[in-house]
Amino acid sequence: MEYRLISIFYCFAYVYLLILCLLRNVTALVEHFDHQLRGTRLSGCDFSQGSWIYDDTYPLYNSSLCSFIEKQFNCEGNGRSDKLYLKYRWKPQQCELPKFNGQDFLERMKGKKIMFVGDSLSLNQWQSLTCMLHAAVPQSNFTLQRKGDLSTFYFQDYNISLMLFRNAFLVDLVKEKKGRILKLDSIQNGDSWKGFDMLIFNTWHWWLHKGSAKAWDYIQKGDKLYKDMDRLIAFNEGLKTWSKWVDSNIDPSHTKVFFQGISPTHYNGAEWNATKGTTCNHETQPITGSTYPGGPPPAVAVVKGVLSNMSTAVGLLDVTQLSQLRKDGHPSIYGIDGQNGNDCSHWCLAGVPDTWNQFLYAILVMGGKSINLNY
Repeated sequence: MEYRLISIFYCFAYVYLLILCLLRNVTALVEHFDHQLRGTRLSGCDFSQGSWIYDDTYPLYNSSLCSFIEKQFNCEGNGRSDKLYLKYRWKPQQCELPKFNGQDFLERMKGKKIMFVGDSLSLNQWQSLTCMLHAAVPQSNFTLQRKGDLSTFYFQDYNISLMLFRNAFLVDLVKEKKGRILKLDSIQNGDSWKGFDMLIFNTWHWWLHKGSAKAWDYIQKGDKLYKDMDRLIAFNEGLKTWSKWVDSNIDPSHTKVFFQGISPTHYNGAEWNATKGTTCNHETQPITGSTYPGGPPPAVAVVKGVLSNMSTAVGLLDVTQLSQLRKDGHPSIYGIDGQNGNDCSHWCLAGVPDTWNQFLYAILVMGGKSINLNY
């Protein structure tokens, strides 16, 4: 009888310990997935949920004093006369975004190398950050070099390199005898992204192009070539290849990784309940409130799905909804093509991408040890 009681005791103890271990593993797993997507969710506040409010202290910098600004983003310099679009600040529902302090950013990142990797929306954000930082320390020495797909903005006084590597798809686009081939499961160009303290990735814009604007002649997956395929499926496959590259090549104790999120366009006024044929042109104010009538682009779900399945913690800069509310923030006819074009894809600077960089700064300030780069 005594032996049976001892056996029962050990049996219960074993089951108890097993359940405890399982609960700890589940908790760790939940914390892992939460960290994967938390980027803009810190200290109990989701920065991505909120609305735009008028703030007369804005913009954060004067574009005319940012001498290196790209012509396509310099809406004021290209003749845009309405100025209201410059005067809006993003207000999260549950908290305040930390005020951007460019000098503090530079001190925190002293001696570091940061690289943006992606398409022209990465260029938009990278250029925004260089203008924001230059405005904070206008007397600080800097150099700007462009060589092929690589641009480097170097703050000499802080030994900080802010780099942009232009790559529209992240996966490889190569020229072969058959033509231009987008290889969904190849990412040889990733060797150029190693050795950085911070990486901010972005892709989606070019996956939607059709006809003569399409960048490829064939899409390749494995040994099969396709003339075309469902763009969301292709995007998902390409992003999974990128995620595997990050998991295999990035040491999160040395390199912090972010994904920029999906930047929306405003070519279809029906999405914000405007009259038929309305685009971003002539729009001068944001959408009121915190909800975009058209809902999120389907690519958002793809990004979140891929990030949630990664073993490496990747912070999501969830910029989609706040950017959707800014139908007024695009260059429209004040972009690189002037009156001959209507750019409702990119963003004026100063403008919306400044808030994307405020998110990045907020993560650095509020993210705690998991985001601390002073290792």
